Amino acid sequence: MRPKNMAKTLLKIQRYFRRKPVRFFSLILLYLTAGNAVVASEMGSRTSMSDTRGLGIMSRVFKETRRSGRRYGPPWMKKARQEGRETYIGCYIDDTQKRALRGDNCAERGYMYAGLEFGAECYCGHKIQAPNASDSECNMECKGEKSNLCGGANRLSIYRLELSQESARRYGSAIFKGCFHRPDNVTLALPFSAVIQNMSVEKCVDMCTEKEKTLAVLAGDRCYCAFPTSRFSLHELEDEGMCVHRCHGEEFESCGNNEYFVVYQTQVQDNRCMDRHFLPTRTKQLVALASFPGAGNTWARHLIELATGFYTGSYYFDGSLYNKGFKGERDHWRSGRTICIKTHESGRKEIESFDSSILMIRNPYKALMAEFNRKYGGHIGFASQAHWKGKEWPEFVKNYAPWWASHTLDWLNYGKIVHVVHFENVKRDLFSQLKGMVQFLGLKVSEDRLLCVEGQKDGNFKRSGLRKLEYDPYTPEMRANINELIRTVDAALRKRNMSGVPEEYMPR
Repeated sequence: MRPKNMAKTLLKIQRYFRRKPVRFFSLILLYLTAGNAVVASEMGSRTSMSDTRGLGIMSRVFKETRRSGRRYGPPWMKKARQEGRETYIGCYIDDTQKRALRGDNCAERGYMYAGLEFGAECYCGHKIQAPNASDSECNMECKGEKSNLCGGANRLSIYRLELSQESARRYGSAIFKGCFHRPDNVTLALPFSAVIQNMSVEKCVDMCTEKEKTLAVLAGDRCYCAFPTSRFSLHELEDEGMCVHRCHGEEFESCGNNEYFVVYQTQVQDNRCMDRHFLPTRTKQLVALASFPGAGNTWARHLIELATGFYTGSYYFDGSLYNKGFKGERDHWRSGRTICIKTHESGRKEIESFDSSILMIRNPYKALMAEFNRKYGGHIGFASQAHWKGKEWPEFVKNYAPWWASHTLDWLNYGKIVHVVHFENVKRDLFSQLKGMVQFLGLKVSEDRLLCVEGQKDGNFKRSGLRKLEYDPYTPEMRANINELIRTVDAALRKRNMSGVPEEYMPR
């Protein structure tokens, strides 16, 4: 071969392995273990499989090892062990042609089961689609935690995960809502039902989706389909252990029993709170929905519109919000056609323009970061690392942190009638907090609408939590200043016989 052609060939090989580091890594392993035909065959089958999911996992492990030089196992496992939220259930066979578990990224996606294989691979799923194996066959130490076992060759050490409330456990597209006691009048509460042979979660969810109901309720071999109502509100969650009863058609799923029901939310949209209109007659009473930027004003507008059926307005105009369905955005804020008006304004003149106000307050540490992300990344985007680590962030905190406090103090001082709502309390108890806001707006409360809102509370403007900073952006000096501002706001609220700021705001 000519030198020129050889150089071209070597360049192609180099580019190929740059794009496919896992295959390069696998070939090295094959070379080192060439004397062992069984191991070589095992590794060859892994690298030649058409399903790239395994390669994706190995690629992730390879990259992390190269970057850090040390691996401590999947993050979900470390956190779950700390909180006692995983239970080992056994060793299982994993066939490369038919995976026992088929997903990855267990914690982020809310899977029910997680399996560790070959010392470093991680798979997840809602079903275990493989037979048991002897525990002695799951004998490979975890790469980063030598004291723990991470499966073996074609063997999975499988754990059942108990997820926090913030993690949505899913079965396919359905969201696990929990275990609930049988309602007093089950016929009225859950009017449609059917007995299903070989009951499984999948069969009940499919039936209720076809019936266009938002809830799939499993009670042994009976499946109920319904919408949440005051008779079955999903507000009184029971211990999940009360619902442990094996499905006849699925060994590793719980189907509830005659007294305790397992509930899933289907993909069907609850339309009971989707109709929205302008006020039928113009009002002279202007109600502000006031907040510091980043305190959840857009989210509050979404909730209020669904709960009342009326559009909210704005002191400003944001085309992106209008295009997302906030039709009151285009109206002049004094039009009188909207139920309340978004504003971030402070100062006596602007505040006294309104007859009353809902004042939304959020933890300043969270609000400042949310507004910084919005400022540099848009409504649901994120600021770049360059912005966080550059001069922009310190300058932003210096200017905006005092405004967080002065904004609240101005509305408390100059607002005519002020209804204070804390963002964190709305997240914790949406039903009662939103009910209070609807009543403050002088409207009749529809509990069915509020329950409908609970099922679609996030709207289009929830910033994903998957891209969080890996470090605390607040310096000790910043924290000292912000903590003093928190104390000032807390004292002002208490002086007016209101509850102070939520406990999590207060400096420790």
